[in-house]
Amino acid sequence: MNITSRTGFLLAFIASLGLIGTALYMQHVMHLEPCPLCIFQRVFVMAIGGVALLGTLHNPGRIGRALYAALIGLLSLGGGAVASRQVWLQHLPADQVPECGPSLDYMLEAFPLNQTLQLVFKGSGECAVVDWTLLGFSIAEWMLVVFAGFLIYAVILAGSRLFKTS
Repeated sequence: MNITSRTGFLLAFIASLGLIGTALYMQHVMHLEPCPLCIFQRVFVMAIGGVALLGTLHNPGRIGRALYAALIGLLSLGGGAVASRQVWLQHLPADQVPECGPSLDYMLEAFPLNQTLQLVFKGSGECAVVDWTLLGFSIAEWMLVVFAGFLIYAVILAGSRLFKTS
């Protein structure tokens, strides 16, 4: 069974929409406030969705499909790195967890972007808090799985004969 490149990218776009919808539900209905690392993970999911949407609309040939898939793969690696950092923070002993820092909004207003990014990626106490789990895994751990899934899907999308052009 062959499906088109367009359908392959559409599936990735729908997955990213579902993830953002879930994040917004968790934030606004379940009242789970996202930490700065969570927000950056959302940005990576939205970027993956944006690239997938472009791939859907463009319906590229073999080389274009590989380029779009490579971008999704790179974004997946970036999101996975952020999720990994948060998982690491969540597994630190309580006495080694960094103190909670200022909010992301404040940091963006008060500091240049490069300094804000440095502060965010150091992580803080709020990034180490686990407010919700599913099957014993935190949101950050699930996002690590999600980004790994996007990466594997991107590799398959880039090189598989499962997807045809047209």
